[in-house]
Amino acid sequence: MKIKNIGIPTKNKPKEECSDKNCPFHGSLKVRGRTFLGTIISEKMDSSVIVSWSYTTSLPKYERLMRNNSKIAAHIPPCIHAKKGDKVLISECRPLSKKKSFVVIEKTE
Repeated sequence: MKIKNIGIPTKNKPKEECSDKNCPFHGSLKVRGRTFLGTIISEKMDSSVIVSWSYTTSLPKYERLMRNNSKIAAHIPPCIHAKKGDKVLISECRPLSKKKSFVVIEKTE
């Protein structure tokens, strides 16, 4: 089994091989740009998941921080077995569809 180096350090590389052309480890998909650590909140789509993550922004007028959430659709290769509620690392890639420009790289513990 040959796993490609994607340029982003990952601890949990997939143990099985897949034939997905949009897999960053076994296919030809290149990852670049931003990476996020988030939680899967929906896995109802075929080979896609919705990932949510929290971040804070500053409100200078009130000198406070505000908590926000973002949700984004990401492609999940079949060699990464992640379910709803799992923490995952996603990375930016080329647009895969109208709303998918991210791919799941690893399932974190």
